[in-house]
Amino acid sequence: MDQNKRPESMERITTPELAEAFISEQVKAVQEQVGNKKVLLALSGGVDSSVVAALLIKAIGKQIVCVHVNHGLMRKGESETVIEVFQNQLDANLIYVDATDRFLDLLAGVSDPESKRKIIGAEFIKVFDEEAAKLDGISFLAQGTIYPDILESIKQAEGKKAVKSHHNVGGLPEEMEMQLVEPIKLLFKDEVRVVGEALGLPHAMVYRQPFPGPGLGVRCLGAITRDRLHALREADAILREEFDNCGLAEKVWQYFIAVPDIKSVGVKDESRYEGWPAIIRAVNTKDAMTATIEEIPYAVLHKITDRITSEVEGINRVLFDLTPKPTGTIEWE
Repeated sequence: MDQNKRPESMERITTPELAEAFISEQVKAVQEQVGNKKVLLALSGGVDSSVVAALLIKAIGKQIVCVHVNHGLMRKGESETVIEVFQNQLDANLIYVDATDRFLDLLAGVSDPESKRKIIGAEFIKVFDEEAAKLDGISFLAQGTIYPDILESIKQAEGKKAVKSHHNVGGLPEEMEMQLVEPIKLLFKDEVRVVGEALGLPHAMVYRQPFPGPGLGVRCLGAITRDRLHALREADAILREEFDNCGLAEKVWQYFIAVPDIKSVGVKDESRYEGWPAIIRAVNTKDAMTATIEEIPYAVLHKITDRITSEVEGINRVLFDLTPKPTGTIEWE
């Protein structure tokens, strides 16, 4: 049987009881796979990798070494939050790697979204391999791969193109000696959350905003520049703050800003002002395979627009994306 294909007989995990059964099964599977060896966990701090971390702690405890790589494409305050939660609160064995310049230098001038994803994914593997080489006894690499990542990265039928490549799908380079540990790779996002709560993770962590592995790299559309990336990060922080303030943060499954590499003419301080547009995307979904648009009150949109255009240098317009999935994807790239 294809181990990357979800069995038709697999029941959807919708209750704590089903989650507990899944956890017990995966704890046993991880223990059998890993034995007494060490595991390097790629910890982004998102829902998927956090659930994997909790599962591995339950299964093999201190045999885990968590590595958080800041590729310079994180949301505002994201890496600081990861360090606070996992190192200071959960007492995880955490290694923090600031690889901002390394990633952004590789991405300079690259506009094709698939190329960007592959560059980011390949460099992630190199960073983890380098960190593993500094440690003794690391034989496995754990990842928060989930089923939609797999579905969107492979051809599902003859003649259909892959939707997009995910940095954590496709196996490891032949020269890399570590083996993969992916305990939640057959779960959909809603199932991951049920499992996370059953593992005792904080509610805020389990229901935090989904964030793609390539981070803001797939929201800074086109070739990434540091000034546009900074504008995107600041605009996204404003969006998240205002959604928190008006109670939309937990009502909307995923919301974010995308900033394309185009400029239009605007007016600022009574002068011509060329700037980028900030595009708001807010969607609801259960399994990430389809998505509907959340209707945002105009008063909220007006406030977000006023703040972004007045507080963020380089942005002169704010747009709202009304496209469901399909025909759009959840992310723009």
